[in-house]
Amino acid sequence: MQRVIRRTALARNQAQRKAIRAAKEAEREELNDSLRQRFAYQRIELDAIRAERQRRREDWMRGPLAPKRDSGPEGKSFGALSPQAMNPPVIPKHLRRKYINIAPGDRVCVMKGKDKGKINEVVRVDPANETVMVKDTNMADVTFPPWLNEQYGHKSPVHSINLPVALDDVKLVVALDDPVTGNTRDVLVEHVYGGEPLLERPYGTDTPRHTRYIAGEDIEIPWPRSDPAEQKDEEWDTLRMEVETPTWVPSLHNPPFPSSVLDEIRNKFSKYRTRHDPEWVEQKKLEDYKKEYLQSRSLLTPKGELIAMLRAKSAERTQAQKDADGNVIMDEQTAGFIEKFMKEKAKSSA
Repeated sequence: MQRVIRRTALARNQAQRKAIRAAKEAEREELNDSLRQRFAYQRIELDAIRAERQRRREDWMRGPLAPKRDSGPEGKSFGALSPQAMNPPVIPKHLRRKYINIAPGDRVCVMKGKDKGKINEVVRVDPANETVMVKDTNMADVTFPPWLNEQYGHKSPVHSINLPVALDDVKLVVALDDPVTGNTRDVLVEHVYGGEPLLERPYGTDTPRHTRYIAGEDIEIPWPRSDPAEQKDEEWDTLRMEVETPTWVPSLHNPPFPSSVLDEIRNKFSKYRTRHDPEWVEQKKLEDYKKEYLQSRSLLTPKGELIAMLRAKSAERTQAQKDADGNVIMDEQTAGFIEKFMKEKAKSSA
């Protein structure tokens, strides 16, 4: 039985080590993919900046002879960004923030870029790349491929859309009451931290599951209200009456399913199994006892039998010299010697 327990423990530990190695390998691969996406994203930005600088220098050098870049086959899409600018690189899961303290409906102030200082409402939050989409800010012309324009029915190849803004480039705007004047005014919050879970979270909404506070002041910032999605009943939906009708009553006398189903749920022959049938456990114990008995048996020679007999007699004599409490009983000669020694010691000390 100990071999079975040891085999299960070794298999479980090996599986845990394998899972840890697989998780680390997945994190490493995810990080490499993120770096490749980031390098490609930055390369697109650098190429666009370099091309624009080259065109600007060429226009300055040629003067009236400079080519008209806003005409011709590519004139409509001249100056527009690539569609890849809409998708910032994804951040690996183990490097993302634990709490994102901005939700759709919040008001934020843009701190960088051409729209620096503008305050508007957040339209969308993307936790994968830690960006937000702010309404009517960071607008840019993006050129779409022909197949995408045909899919959405657009005639123009260029569309003006909102580009995502990094979370570090926006600050939350909160309306707070002034303790001196009592008036409500907008405050730009520098640092926000996430707190305990939000218990009064409406079901079916996109409200985050944690609370948020202003750092240093411990003032809770309420989340913007979001209405749950409207559920429409369809013909194929199960009726509530059918769902709430009890079809089985649990009882301690009858199991919820036949015992044979356990072997289907749990692999009976799995090396990770920790619960076994009583009959199988008894069989393994008998095998262990038999193995111990066979190991205890050994071929005794006449000399070995003599040594075993002498050891047994010596043990009997030793046991005979002890009382019921296990203390050794002294003979008369030893007791007389001790008594004589104590008397002589008492005389010498006197």
